[in-house]
Amino acid sequence: MMSVQITDPILFSIPESFESNRVLIRAPLEEDGLKVNEAIKESIEELRPWMPWAQHISTVDESEINIRRARLAFLERTDLRLLLFLKETGKFIGSSGLHRLDWQARKFEIGYWMRTSFTGQGYMTESVKAITHYAIHELKANRIEIRCDSRNTPSARVAERSGFTLEGVLRKEKCAEDGSLRDTMIFSKVRGVEF
Repeated sequence: MMSVQITDPILFSIPESFESNRVLIRAPLEEDGLKVNEAIKESIEELRPWMPWAQHISTVDESEINIRRARLAFLERTDLRLLLFLKETGKFIGSSGLHRLDWQARKFEIGYWMRTSFTGQGYMTESVKAITHYAIHELKANRIEIRCDSRNTPSARVAERSGFTLEGVLRKEKCAEDGSLRDTMIFSKVRGVEF
């Protein structure tokens, strides 16, 4: 019997939620906009230097529209945003996901941000490790990347603590949010090397 290979990612059956020890990690759903908006308002000063979308505070409606678009992208398999909730309380604590998807090469990039009141407690490292496991086992990843501004020390530390290897630094690669040219650190895990 000849096997048929599924080539269109929209046909892939991908779990919409999974857990780490302390965190529920799931795809966005309708009505998540308010929770995300509250976390962004709390964290805007920490997010603004690194995140293009954090240059102004969105309204609740704008956040809900963004969440619904993220939901559609998840279903279309064009971007896999994931929201992070404390299992113990159900509180929204941050966002992550798999972006810049290359389904043919099975290459994905993990991005992330944490709500200010929950930083420094290991939640993001725990979540990135769980998302890496998800990418390897559910999506059959061959390569997973984390990219960050070289000045974003907390983001680089999450990559390092999650077992990613610094491959290099792209010098003066991109305009930072303050208008200066930034260096971009590229961390990765590659099948056959780190997993």
